[in-house]
Amino acid sequence: MSFRFTIGKKIGLGFGVLIILTVGVFMITNTTLNQSKQINDQINDIYNPSVAALEELKLLGYRSKLLIYTWVYSPSSTDDNPDKLRLNNLTFQDFPRIKKRLFELSEHWTKDEQFMITSVFSDFEELWNYHNEIKSLLNSFESYNDSENKFLAEFEIGEGGRIYEKTDEIIFQLDDLIKRQKLKSNKVTEEMISSFDLLQFLVRYLGIGLVIGGILIAIFTTRTIVKPVYSLKNILLGLSKGIFPSQKLKPRNDEIGEMVEAMDTLVEGLKRTKDFAEQVGSGNFEWEYQPLSEADDLGHALIKMRDDLEVNERELENKVKERTAEVVKQKEELEQQSKRIGELYTQVTDSIRYAKRLQEAILPPPTTVKKLLPNCFILYKPKDIVSGDFYWMDEKNGKVYYSAVDCTGHGVPGAFMSIVAYNNIQTAFNDPTNNTPASILNALNKGITKSLHQKEGNTRDGMDMAICAIEKNNNYIEYAGANNALYIVRNGQVLETKPNKQAIGSYNEEETKEFTNHVIEVQKEDMVYIFSDGYADQFGGAKGKKLMYKKFRQILIENAALNTYEQQAHLNNYIENWKDKLEQVDDILVIGLRIS
Repeated sequence: MSFRFTIGKKIGLGFGVLIILTVGVFMITNTTLNQSKQINDQINDIYNPSVAALEELKLLGYRSKLLIYTWVYSPSSTDDNPDKLRLNNLTFQDFPRIKKRLFELSEHWTKDEQFMITSVFSDFEELWNYHNEIKSLLNSFESYNDSENKFLAEFEIGEGGRIYEKTDEIIFQLDDLIKRQKLKSNKVTEEMISSFDLLQFLVRYLGIGLVIGGILIAIFTTRTIVKPVYSLKNILLGLSKGIFPSQKLKPRNDEIGEMVEAMDTLVEGLKRTKDFAEQVGSGNFEWEYQPLSEADDLGHALIKMRDDLEVNERELENKVKERTAEVVKQKEELEQQSKRIGELYTQVTDSIRYAKRLQEAILPPPTTVKKLLPNCFILYKPKDIVSGDFYWMDEKNGKVYYSAVDCTGHGVPGAFMSIVAYNNIQTAFNDPTNNTPASILNALNKGITKSLHQKEGNTRDGMDMAICAIEKNNNYIEYAGANNALYIVRNGQVLETKPNKQAIGSYNEEETKEFTNHVIEVQKEDMVYIFSDGYADQFGGAKGKKLMYKKFRQILIENAALNTYEQQAHLNNYIENWKDKLEQVDDILVIGLRIS
């Protein structure tokens, strides 16, 4: 029996060579990585923690020196002076913790380094004894009046004193230890780099070997496997397009030769199938066709196709008529539904526009705004037809109160919330006991929580808002905020007054805190701003990102010198250019007031 160099043997030979080279590269790489891991573990687990702990101990020495100076030169009792308490904590808590950590790390040090750190700890204990002498001399406020005690304490901490000298000695020893640990870390790092250089060298040349071997195997495979398979593929592609081969392939003594024989058989069968299909297609249903075998599913299927073709054609015509009638009926139904949807859309839009008129009724008219706050602007840009943001102002007891309110959501849900919010604001404002922004917010918080039945479920509807009160001819403004801050732009800077971090509608007797009433001094020409989060949260710009509050504050600074009409126009133009073609993400509300 002659030897058959089959495709499997050819592929096995080629991949065997590649596997041997690959295993060699893997073993070398694995060995180098294990060595590097051990070195890296030494750096991360011993040397770097040692340097960090020694640096912390060194800093502790410097701090102890500074705090003992404070002890001597700051007359007070120990309990009243935080620096004295810090010195005690440093001595009795921080030092033992660092000492314990260094004792654990020093197990991996040399004997010489272990001796040095033990010496450092002994010096620290001696230093604490010196400190204790100072503490005993100056142990109360009255002891500082004793000039002799004061002189002795100052001598000990002064240049040439025991504390001064001992601290410098400790720092010197710690610097030496830190230097040693860094040198060892650098040494093992260099060893790791050297091992990687060796790995790079070996991988480079083994990689070249892999490339050369791969090229040789590719050439061998192409000549003995790929070309014959490519010829078979072209025959199959031709058959897929209905083109039969003009000549047969040469026979071979391997699997490809067997494939050639099978291909010839397939081509002959397809030719007979082609002839049968041509006859049946031309209407010759009497044409005989012999299946290749009893198991020839395709042959039997073709015969059945010939017998059933006429019946199928008639049934198909009937089905086409039925489907055509169904399509016509469905088209009429879709047209009716489309018309109904259009009517519903018009009704909903009309309802929302009417809701807009109702919502606008709660906003102060321009005449009221001009009367109460003549030197202000309001930038009001709802996201939808109706808005969850609204502004409010009124006058009581000689003060003008005004607010920027951001209700949960936007559009129709936000508009409903704004109506609830407006009614509760008016109720809280009309209560004669509520004379400050904070008291109005407190009452509003309770009222909204009650109106929305927040305690009875898991809903968290409510609002964020800022409210201010200003009195003519006074140089101050009152402010309280629920998540919304107040900005004052003065001399090119933004002065921010932060709000309480709780929303209106979150009242809980056990958890809710009272809102803070801020009384802020203002100066002539100051610009005071309150706002919702819609301006800062708008996406846009070249990268489609949020504007953010930092950029918002910069815009306010750049426009603060303009009159209020120009500021409103500039802010509106900027946000329109910023969002460009992007959708507005939320309602926008900014109120600016010039102090005159």
